[in-house]
Amino acid sequence: MDLIERTIQVGWQHRVLFTEHVFDPANPTLRDNLSRDEHGSPRRALVVLDEALATVQPALGTDIENYFQAHLNGATLACRPIICRGGEQTKASWSAVSEIHAAIDRHHIDRHSYLIAVGGGALLDMVGLAAATAHRGVRHIRIPTTTLSQCDSGVGVKNGINAFGKKNFIGTFAPPFAVINDFQLLATLSERDKRSGFVEAVKVACIRDRDFFAALERDAPALARFEADAMRPLIRRCAELHINHIVTGGDPFEFGSARPLD
Repeated sequence: MDLIERTIQVGWQHRVLFTEHVFDPANPTLRDNLSRDEHGSPRRALVVLDEALATVQPALGTDIENYFQAHLNGATLACRPIICRGGEQTKASWSAVSEIHAAIDRHHIDRHSYLIAVGGGALLDMVGLAAATAHRGVRHIRIPTTTLSQCDSGVGVKNGINAFGKKNFIGTFAPPFAVINDFQLLATLSERDKRSGFVEAVKVACIRDRDFFAALERDAPALARFEADAMRPLIRRCAELHINHIVTGGDPFEFGSARPLD
C-alpha cells in the first residue's frame, strides 16, 4: 500500500459583538466589521430581513439602506433588504435556501462579499446554510433579533434546515464572519419570546456556572419586568458560555457524541 497523509489545520476567529442601535449611522460596529478585508477588494452586502421583524419595525428596512448609504467605505448594499419569512416554516424545505442562492447569483455576491441575516434563530439557520454553500462559502454576518438567538443559536457555528421529518437534517458547521447582538432589536418582542432566552440561560447556568445561576435568581424580579439592565448581562453571559464551550470543548463541529449544553 502506498499512502500520502497530511494534517490540515484551519484557524477560525469567532467574533461576537454587543451594541445598541446597530443601524444608526453614528454606530460604527457593522461598518468596522465589513471593513475587515485584508485584500482591500470592493465589498458588497446582501441583507436578508426577517418578515416578522420587518412587520413590527416597518422603518427598519429604510434604516438599513440609510446606514449603508452613510458608510459606503464599508460596503455597498447590493439591493434593498430582502424580506424573508422566519420561524420554523422557513426551515421546512430547500426552497428558501434556493431563493437566497438565486439572490446571491443575481446581485453578484462573491467570496469577498457579505451575506447579512437580521432575524430570529430559524432565519439565521437557513441563511447561514445558503451562505455556507454558495460559492462554497461567502462571508456571513448574523444579527440575531430574539433573546434565544442572541443567547444561543445565533452565536453558534451551526446552520441547517429540516428534512425527512428530522430537525436540521441538512446543514453545515461554518463559523460566521461576525455576530452582532443589538439589544434594541429585542424591544418589540412579545413577552413569551423574551422569556425563551431566559429559559436557555437558566439551563446553561445550571450546567456551567453556579454564580450565573445565583445572579439569575437575584435578578428574577427585574427579569420578570423585562428590565434592560437585567436582560443585557443575562444575554451576554449566556452567549459567552456557549462560545466558551464551542472554542474550548474540544469538539466544535460535534464529531463526537458529547453535547453537554444541549
